[in-house]
Amino acid sequence: MKIRPYKPEDLADIMDIGQRAWTEIRKMSREALGEEIYTHLNPHPCTSKGKQIADHAQKFPEWTLICEHEGRCVGFVTFSINRERAVGEILNNAVDPEAGLKGAGQLMYRAVLDRFRGEGLFCAKVHTGLDEAHAPARRAYERAGFDRQLHDVTYFQKL
Repeated sequence: MKIRPYKPEDLADIMDIGQRAWTEIRKMSREALGEEIYTHLNPHPCTSKGKQIADHAQKFPEWTLICEHEGRCVGFVTFSINRERAVGEILNNAVDPEAGLKGAGQLMYRAVLDRFRGEGLFCAKVHTGLDEAHAPARRAYERAGFDRQLHDVTYFQKL
């Protein structure tokens, strides 16, 4: 496995990986919010995560990395850098759920964290859910060295 810069021809792969990787999270969101609120917030759930990933990669290709294995895109990580505050943030990221690869996520996080260090940033952050669907992500971020947390909750009410 290797990490390399994003290329426009990666777009379809990372959109597809993202859509498939967020299946359990979308299912949990639908159950937690109920069909009406969920559908209102995600009118196109079959494409919304892919579109979010595509928008970032096209606007900030330099802030998108690809994990490649045997010539094939098997994962991606998007990030942002706030130079004014000296903070880097890991954004959407996923490994192809069908790739069966161990360590791809950690390889991607290490590459981004090294980039942040190279930019002279003070700290890195990542946001994830506290629900069971996000448990694998929380474990992965902790393995990557994230060791400080702030907790919050988002409430919804149908009007």
